[in-house]
Amino acid sequence: MLKKIIDDVKHIFRAFKYSWQGLVYVFKNEIAFRQDVLFFLICSVISFLLPVSSVSRAIMIFSLFFILLMEMVNTAIEVVINRISTERHPLSGVAKDIGSALVLLAFLNAIIVWLFILI
Repeated sequence: MLKKIIDDVKHIFRAFKYSWQGLVYVFKNEIAFRQDVLFFLICSVISFLLPVSSVSRAIMIFSLFFILLMEMVNTAIEVVINRISTERHPLSGVAKDIGSALVLLAFLNAIIVWLFILI
């Protein structure tokens, strides 16, 4: 029983390490992610200057955080496609376009959320 608990704790720490490595990779290698982080930080600070409730502010900030999540999904798709082949293929382009569309929809979501709350 104790061995299982220790193994589970070790697994949690390994999972955290791998997650951290992924976050560091995307921050170091993806300019779009760094731009999105800057956008997230600026807009999050702005949200604290606006006359909105704490719940509304949390929703606004989460809508910005969602952009970061989708940017990471987009990066993961691109990395997998590039791992498979660097040759151009129509389906590879479609996969990358869909990843890009995820980010676009996340931005549109944030805009809509902010407009609904502010108007």
